[in-house]
Amino acid sequence: MTRHLGILFFDGMEELDAIGPWEVFAFWTRRFPDDGYAATTFSADGRAVTCAKSLAVQPHQSAADLPSLDVLLHPGGNGTRALVEDPAHLQWIRDQREQVPLMTSVCTGSLVFAAAGLLRDRPATTYHNSFAELTKLDPTIATKPGERYVDDGDVITSAGISAGIDMALHVVSRLTSPERARQVREGIEYAPQPDN
Repeated sequence: MTRHLGILFFDGMEELDAIGPWEVFAFWTRRFPDDGYAATTFSADGRAVTCAKSLAVQPHQSAADLPSLDVLLHPGGNGTRALVEDPAHLQWIRDQREQVPLMTSVCTGSLVFAAAGLLRDRPATTYHNSFAELTKLDPTIATKPGERYVDDGDVITSAGISAGIDMALHVVSRLTSPERARQVREGIEYAPQPDN
């Protein structure tokens, strides 16, 4: 039985928040199909979205057409500010929380999780300039500045933008093995160098 990873697309999402993890998940699931996972992208209505830096991207499907997910990834970006104030989206997140075993966020996607109540009394991270917003939404969150990602069991949050790649590789390791994550990392030639 195939297990599914879904990446949400929405207007104003930060491009690399979604496309970085997509590269990891797509490489993994296509190169190693026997692991039993498939990756997909979706938007609320299935229509294309315009990202924070104007890239237009077309998801595979709408939220209504999604298979049951084993992992949901919520990117960040300027568009999260509207989603934090959107009762229907927050309820959708809560509903997903009841069904999806692993909820993940990149960058300010954690703000949406906080607004939906998913991070109460949990450790979490976010984009480095957004910790004040995160704690304003939920003062019970144990913030982790400087962490690339924070794994708290059924919820994983990551820091900003490129940190989503690190988090996605961690998900691959967690769902399969560190060796598989290494193979994926080498396959996409992701090897950050120290600052010069």
